[in-house]
Amino acid sequence: MGLVARVLEKAGFSTICLTAARSITESVNPPRAAFVDMPLGYTAGRPHEPEFQRDLLRKVFKAAENIDTPGSIFDLDVTWSDDPSWKNDATSGLNNGVNSAEGDSRQPRLSEPQYQSEEDRIAAEN
Repeated sequence: MGLVARVLEKAGFSTICLTAARSITESVNPPRAAFVDMPLGYTAGRPHEPEFQRDLLRKVFKAAENIDTPGSIFDLDVTWSDDPSWKNDATSGLNNGVNSAEGDSRQPRLSEPQYQSEEDRIAAEN
């Protein structure tokens, strides 16, 4: 999504990416991003909780208004639960059963960006 956001920004549209994967977002370097500490696949919250989701969107839009440094990732201070034990069962959000030793399978990415193709690398650098 970060690459799409960069193309839209070049066309004059303001964007903000909502992410639960900070390290991935850092490597893609979108113009603006908002981080939530949620399981992958549930970035906008639990299903059937519209008030939570509306509140989250309000926070995202407020962050978009206040981010003035390109490439910034604003921490919305939103988490799945006040009890961090939810990370013990966190996977990709698809319940694939793959957990790290610590439980939270949201793995940090390599510091060197990885691309599927040379075309992707060139697009990311522009």
